[in-house]
Amino acid sequence: MIKHLRSAADLDAPTATLILDTAGEMAALAGREVKKLPTLRGRTVVNLFYEDSTRTRISFEAAAKRLSADVINFSAKGSSVSKGESLKDTALTLQAMGADAVVIRHPASGAPHRLAQWVDGSVINAGDGTHEHPTQALLDAYTMRSRLGRLDGLKVAIVGDVLHSRVARSNVLLLTTLGAQITLVGPPTLIPLNVAAALSAELDRGGKPKETKAELDRGGKPKETKAGTKVSYDLDSVLPDMDVVMMLRVQTERMQDSYFPSAREYSRRYGLDLARMRKLPEHAIVMHPGPMNRGMEITPEVADSSRSTIVEQVANGVSARMAVLYLLLGGKA
Repeated sequence: MIKHLRSAADLDAPTATLILDTAGEMAALAGREVKKLPTLRGRTVVNLFYEDSTRTRISFEAAAKRLSADVINFSAKGSSVSKGESLKDTALTLQAMGADAVVIRHPASGAPHRLAQWVDGSVINAGDGTHEHPTQALLDAYTMRSRLGRLDGLKVAIVGDVLHSRVARSNVLLLTTLGAQITLVGPPTLIPLNVAAALSAELDRGGKPKETKAELDRGGKPKETKAGTKVSYDLDSVLPDMDVVMMLRVQTERMQDSYFPSAREYSRRYGLDLARMRKLPEHAIVMHPGPMNRGMEITPEVADSSRSTIVEQVANGVSARMAVLYLLLGGKA
């Protein structure tokens, strides 16, 4: 088993499957009167959050406590960080206190990788900048497998603000490893440049770059990138083939420029409403990592429908994070 979970790329297919299988066993605890296991008794888990969070922080806290670990919640606000203390000095403090695992959320991409150099315990990435969020990808994969029975061969559309989404990056890495087929959908301004560059290279090799590019803009068939991930700028053309549609939050707080004309225009082109949901196959599900901008990327009717797994994802997050903590800290014992 790996020591750290800093990226979804740390997980090969057998390790990811082991975590998902273990999460299924942890989920069975929810039906018990006493929901705790003694597995991590005597271990210390530190939640080191430099960014605001509700779902992820509470989920990790609940997961650690259900495994009987001692939990320390650290917030940058009101700590020595606000006085200028560096991440390294904070890490050395945690090391001196004997932290067995540090769950870190940080605005700087790569912070978990640096932290792992300074502490002996396991480091778990709970979101670093616009880079990655691997445990979100695990809980999403677990939710898909629970609802649809498989991951291999599933067609998954990840829709919206891909450029700023660490959830999208981790899901592409993990779901591709587990055999799913990914299509990224959004305005050209919100598709990452490296994906667009890979797509352009494919078009150049195909001999018809101009015609094919125009087809994409008009909503023609999405073309495959080098990594096997497809890109489309037309949501309506993609929906009839999808098993899963994952809507992403538009992260206006990370946008310094205007990436689309208006919220109304974005919703008209890329929002998921009832009319669009009816284009999906009957078995297809709708996901969202939260928090939602209701009425922008997803309407309330869709978010609260029977196809929506949004509440399930929150519950499954505890099980998935219990599995990660159990396997990183106590699985061998």
